[in-house]
Amino acid sequence: MVQRDRHRCFSRRDFIRTGAFAAGALAVAPALTATAQPRSVARNRTLTLVWTGSREGRWIDYELWNPYAIGSNHQNGPGILYEPLAYYSAFADKEYLWLAESYKYSPDFKELTIRTRSGIKWSDGTPFSAEDVTYTLNSLKELGPKVRWGVDVQQFMQEAKTTSPNTVVVKFKVPAPRFFYFMTYKYDIGVYIVPKHIFQGQDWTTFKHFETAKDWPVTTSPWKVVFSSPQQKVVDRRDEWWAAKAGLAPMPRVERNVWLPSAGEQQLAQALISNQVDFGPSMQPATHPTVFRQNPKIVTHTGQKPPYGYMDWWPISLYVNNEKPPFNDKDVRWALSYFIDRQQIIDVGYVGASQAAPLPLPEYPPLRPYIASVKDLLAKNNTLEFNPKKGEELLTRKGWKKDGGGIWTDAQGGKLKLDVIGFGASGPAIGPVLTELLKRQGVDASFSLPPDFDDRFQKGQYTGALYGHGGSVNDPYHTLRLYQSVSVAVPGAHLVNFARWKNEAYNKIVDDVFVTDMTNKARLTELFHKAMEIWIPELPDIPLVHNFHRIPMNTTYWTNWPTEQNAYVNGAFWHLTYAMVLWNLQPTQ
Repeated sequence: MVQRDRHRCFSRRDFIRTGAFAAGALAVAPALTATAQPRSVARNRTLTLVWTGSREGRWIDYELWNPYAIGSNHQNGPGILYEPLAYYSAFADKEYLWLAESYKYSPDFKELTIRTRSGIKWSDGTPFSAEDVTYTLNSLKELGPKVRWGVDVQQFMQEAKTTSPNTVVVKFKVPAPRFFYFMTYKYDIGVYIVPKHIFQGQDWTTFKHFETAKDWPVTTSPWKVVFSSPQQKVVDRRDEWWAAKAGLAPMPRVERNVWLPSAGEQQLAQALISNQVDFGPSMQPATHPTVFRQNPKIVTHTGQKPPYGYMDWWPISLYVNNEKPPFNDKDVRWALSYFIDRQQIIDVGYVGASQAAPLPLPEYPPLRPYIASVKDLLAKNNTLEFNPKKGEELLTRKGWKKDGGGIWTDAQGGKLKLDVIGFGASGPAIGPVLTELLKRQGVDASFSLPPDFDDRFQKGQYTGALYGHGGSVNDPYHTLRLYQSVSVAVPGAHLVNFARWKNEAYNKIVDDVFVTDMTNKARLTELFHKAMEIWIPELPDIPLVHNFHRIPMNTTYWTNWPTEQNAYVNGAFWHLTYAMVLWNLQPTQ
């Protein structure tokens, strides 16, 4: 009877009290104070959004508009200001050249020539040129791990040279067939080209690039920051834009963006219902039907039907810090995996609107052949298997045993303790269910949503964490890169080894993947299989579920939002390619 009770199913009601909605009030402030406001903008020309990059209901980075500075969050505004060399559409599997007009590799992939477009100017009137690209790349090489993307550039690039006002020649230490794609914006990552005449001589790790009197940040985009405070960020449309003149995109109909910090999901839902907000961060599946009933103008990427969004590139895992005993032991990691019933997480945490993810890869069409190629490895080591008996056997063989309270203890009497931290919508959805499942198997598990999650996670100041994998979209390299030793502990970075797992044989395989032509699918499949022969038995982090971005979008004032039929350049529009949705939005009146 005790055994059956321990494994019984439970409902969402058991967990609804654990933090599905954060406390606090969403105060939608007026667009600007009368003294600061340079001009009046109508509500139906103002796009008001709430985002989760804030902390405790305020923006802590309101003065930080340099995407490379320590503490900068690329999701909190810089993405619409620093335009890329190119965009990549995960949905269309298509590249869109932008600041770059063309690029070409040498036959051995050890040299890349980039031609930038003519006629582009920075917002202060200074011409944009190849020299800005050269300066950005050489600075990243020099700074290395001190800034985002520095490690990647430093590891592979020998030098960048400007050979004409619109030509950059990049030389590599090894063949680098992915380097231009690495710089391209896809989902929420890419290399930010900065204005040399502003950044030169500045300390990139501390320079804020913000002073409204100087019209900073300087940008090539159609936007300018006119006001920024802990309560709101206000970004207005400029009078002209090079891309509109070139016929690449229309001038945005949105005249003002007001970014508000998040005060929790309940407050966001209320603001959407009352038409105070036009869109916001991903909400939990259980919240959407309530919002739809009270405001039929609210839609998602899949309309008003489940899963209320699209599959993101960010499969979620239970990360455990591989540098902290006992989680440096793969058998302990596998025991935890066997203790987790993913279907319970889906049924309870997501009301059934999700699916399990066996690997840290999204199941996008270009990646499916690679995932299929390791079915033999997953048959031997099923990363989704719920089998408490196997977990118990692994721990027992390592000398663990249960104490009088049913908690696993080691030979010294130390408990198998796992404190899990989380954030955003995925944390409250998964965390309470996950920790309850682990408790039922004798793990001393707990869950919390600390306001400084990002800092703690990036610095390795955690034991367990719920997080995703911002890696591959069309090629396996970028997810494999997430587990290389060279990418451990890069401050504020994205494609880095948060699990802090190290394996030299794995490192060498991934280096081989990097130098392999992206069109050589047979060789890439072979290398991916070899990498997974190491990764799967080691299980550096524990796969859980695919992430679905359930973005609420309000059609009261704005139409032409992305849908299943009209995805624009990228579904994750609230990240960097949020800019591209702004070009297409149309006012309702």
